[in-house]
Amino acid sequence: QVQLVESGGGLVQAGGSLRLSCVASGIIFSINTMGWYRQAPGKQRELVAAITRGGVTNYADSVKGRFTISRDNAKNTVYLQMNSLKPEDTAVYYCNSQITDSFGSRDYWGQGTQVTVSS
Repeated sequence: QVQLVESGGGLVQAGGSLRLSCVASGIIFSINTMGWYRQAPGKQRELVAAITRGGVTNYADSVKGRFTISRDNAKNTVYLQMNSLKPEDTAVYYCNSQITDSFGSRDYWGQGTQVTVSS
């Protein structure tokens, strides 16, 4: 059974930094795109950043220049370095990965980690 486990969320003051991590475990044949989404109260889930297996990245306009996504393919891990955090970054952050396992290719989601930025 493939699982994604996130860590690194928490409470931080505006202007501070946090680093999120997400590890994929289980019987995994390959991982294509890995990414981070977030969902604030009363809002739809939105893409924050994504990275392909080859390292091509994509960011939401609201986080460009402040957040950096990276991955370690050997460890099946994706990271999100968040700097210059703003109160509007407050949300539950979810890891997403396109994984090929014994059942085929599909999207997997983590359980979410809360990020709260105080003003």
